[in-house]
Amino acid sequence: MTEELDALGMPVPAPEALDLSRRLAAHMEEAIGRAGGAIRFSDFMDMALYAPGLGYYSAGARKFGPPGDFVTAPEVSPLFPRCLARACTEILASVDGGEILEIGGGSGVMAAEILASLASMNRLPRKYLMLEISADLRDRQRALVSGRVPELAETIHWVDDIPARFRGVILANEVLDALPFERFRMYPDGPVYLGVACGREGFRSVPLAEDEALIRHVRLIDRALGQPLPRGYESEWCPRLPAFVSTVASGLEAGVALFVDYGLPRRQLYHPQRSAGTMMCHYRHRAHSDPFFYPGLQDITAWVDFTSVAEAATSAGMILEGFTTQAHFLLGSGLGEVAGLAGRTPREGVEIAAQMRKLTLPGEMGERFKVMALSRDWHGELSGLTRRDLSGSL
Repeated sequence: MTEELDALGMPVPAPEALDLSRRLAAHMEEAIGRAGGAIRFSDFMDMALYAPGLGYYSAGARKFGPPGDFVTAPEVSPLFPRCLARACTEILASVDGGEILEIGGGSGVMAAEILASLASMNRLPRKYLMLEISADLRDRQRALVSGRVPELAETIHWVDDIPARFRGVILANEVLDALPFERFRMYPDGPVYLGVACGREGFRSVPLAEDEALIRHVRLIDRALGQPLPRGYESEWCPRLPAFVSTVASGLEAGVALFVDYGLPRRQLYHPQRSAGTMMCHYRHRAHSDPFFYPGLQDITAWVDFTSVAEAATSAGMILEGFTTQAHFLLGSGLGEVAGLAGRTPREGVEIAAQMRKLTLPGEMGERFKVMALSRDWHGELSGLTRRDLSGSL
C-alpha cells in the first residue's frame, strides 16, 4: 500500500496516531504555561519520548525495524548480537556467577539472538536481565523472545533499576543518545540555552538564560578545541549523561559495561564546522532535524560525547578498557567467522555480505557507531578491542 504523504513529503499519521500527538502537544502546552511561557529543551524531549501513555517510547506504536521509524544494528543483522555474545563469553569467563544486563532492550531481538548464540556455545548465564522503562516495549520483548527462543524465555527477567551489586556484563546499545539533552547557541557574550515556547504555528525555539553548568560545559569544549566556539554556533549537551554513567558504575561490582552508540570524542563532536549540532529526528525511516514535528510520533536523538562518558566512568572508579569503532569491534570479535559464508547458497552469501557492509562500512554504521568498554574488578581481554584503540582521542 502506498503511503499518503503531506506537503513536505512525510507520511501522514493514522488518525489514532495523530490524536495521540495532539493530546501530547496539549500536555506540553500546559507544562509550558505552568513554567511561565518557556521550558528547557530537555523537559520538552522528556515529555516527547517518555510522557506516560503519550510519549514516543511510552505509547504503543512500532519503533524498530521496517514497520517502525528506524533500524538498529540488531535489526539489521543477527551478526551484531552474535558478536556481542562472543564478547559476553570473554567477560563472563573472568566473573564468577556473572549475569547479563541489557539496558533499553528495544524490540527484544538482541536478547533473543544473544541467548540463542550463548546456548549454542553452552555458555548461558544464570540470568539475562532487561531494564526497560516502557511497559509497552516490555510486552513486545516478552512476545518476541517467547516466539523466537521459547526454551530460553525463562532466562530473562525484567527489572526496574540497575541492580545494586551486579556482576557480569552490562549492555547498552543506542541508549545514551536517547537521554534528554539541552540545546544551546553561542552569542557574543556567551552561551544561552535554546528552550521551547508555544507560537501560533506550534512549538518554537526561544533563548533562555544560561547558568553555571552550561558555562562550565562550554569552557570544557573550548579547552578541548583550543579555541572558543564561534558566534552563532548551535549544539547539544546532555547534563544527565554523567549521572546515568555514574549509576551504571555504582551498580557494577565486577565485570564490564559496553556502550554502543553513534558519537565522537569531545573535540571532534564540537568541531567549529559542525555549527548546527547533531540533533536528529527519526520518523517512518525519514531522518530530519525538526524536534517539533508530530510530538510523540518520532524519536529525537543527538550524538554522544564519549569524552563525557569516559570522564564520568573513571570518576566513579571504573577503568576504560578501550574505545573503538563498531567495525573494528565486530571484526575483532570474529565477525567473519560468525558470518560463516562457507557453505552458504549464493543468495544467502549476498544477503550476509550486505549485512556485513551495513554494519562495518564507514559510510554506514561502521565508523559512525563507537564501542566503549568500561570495567570494574575485571581482569581479561576483549578481542573486539584488539584491532584499533581510539582511547587516546578522548
